[in-house]
Amino acid sequence: MFHNYKLKNLDLKLIIAVIALTIIGILVIGSANESNQQKQILGMILGIFVMTAMAIIDYDFLLHFHWLFYVLVLGLLASVLLFGDESGGATRWIDVGIRFQPSELAKILLILFFSWFFMMHEEEINKTKIIFITLVLSAIPLFLIEKEPDLSTTIVTMMIICVMIFVTGISYKLVGIVVGVSVPSLIILLVLISQEGQTILDEYQGLRILAWLKPEEYPSSSYQQQNSIMAIGSGQLMGKGLGNEAFDSVKNGNYISEPHTDFIFAVAGEELGFIGSALIIALIFFITIEILLIAKRAKDIAGKLICVGIATLIGFQSFVNICVVTGLMPNTGLPLPFVSYGLTSLVTIYFGVGIVLNVGLQSKNNNGRLF
Repeated sequence: MFHNYKLKNLDLKLIIAVIALTIIGILVIGSANESNQQKQILGMILGIFVMTAMAIIDYDFLLHFHWLFYVLVLGLLASVLLFGDESGGATRWIDVGIRFQPSELAKILLILFFSWFFMMHEEEINKTKIIFITLVLSAIPLFLIEKEPDLSTTIVTMMIICVMIFVTGISYKLVGIVVGVSVPSLIILLVLISQEGQTILDEYQGLRILAWLKPEEYPSSSYQQQNSIMAIGSGQLMGKGLGNEAFDSVKNGNYISEPHTDFIFAVAGEELGFIGSALIIALIFFITIEILLIAKRAKDIAGKLICVGIATLIGFQSFVNICVVTGLMPNTGLPLPFVSYGLTSLVTIYFGVGIVLNVGLQSKNNNGRLF
């Protein structure tokens, strides 16, 4: 199994960047909610063990269990709907001695499954039959995630699958048709949602969009984002310092509920300032690009798709999270990878990075340029 591995191809830069970003997250979490800092440290330690194990295990071997991964995803997501734990009006967790969020693991397992599926059908990817099967295989887990309800994770997972099928070689004509239909449909959807009494989305989802479009008319729903923007702006260049006791701190005044999770970037902006925020964004960007470089060198299409899927997960989810915190998108409830508190999110993303490292260990020799 190890004869294809080239130790010189182990991407130490990626490992260092991932650990550095996690440590920054731990420091900010400690400032936002000190009681959760120790748990996040344990999560990082467990994540490093998982990443190391997955870097050693041949991803070709993992792909032999493709259908098992898919069935496991459906089973876990169905179990959430049947006997999951409810919190904040959503049922997204199950408790089996430890409480975890199956949709986070589902994203990684679906990347593995579709990497195998698209590899097997690379030459037929533009045939109607394969497109239809892809839609069906995608729709089932997406439907189960949306029913939790978790629209934001549904969108991220759908984006991952779309990027993977694009990289496989889907026709540009089909891409153009989809974009041509989607863009005006999205505009029409936003117009309809902005109307009072809309029934397209659940009430809380509609309120989040309305609060984003008209924050002054929905203060009880928009305060989180507005206070987040205020917190980031107040950090100015250098920030107020980690764990500060400033009387004018948005965090210290509890103006952001659960700042250690989805709105952790607001705390980073206030306490680390523009420099700290820029460092977080730079590390996320570096990690995403580094994974895409590994995809460029992958020995086969499956390895390439695994890397592209993980890069899309990290890059797109980070983009959405930061856009939400800065008021550029409606509140979605997505964590910031490696930074937000959440053991399931942290360990599973390390799980994905470990598989990427394995792809890199077996990469072919080339110049490694992205373009």
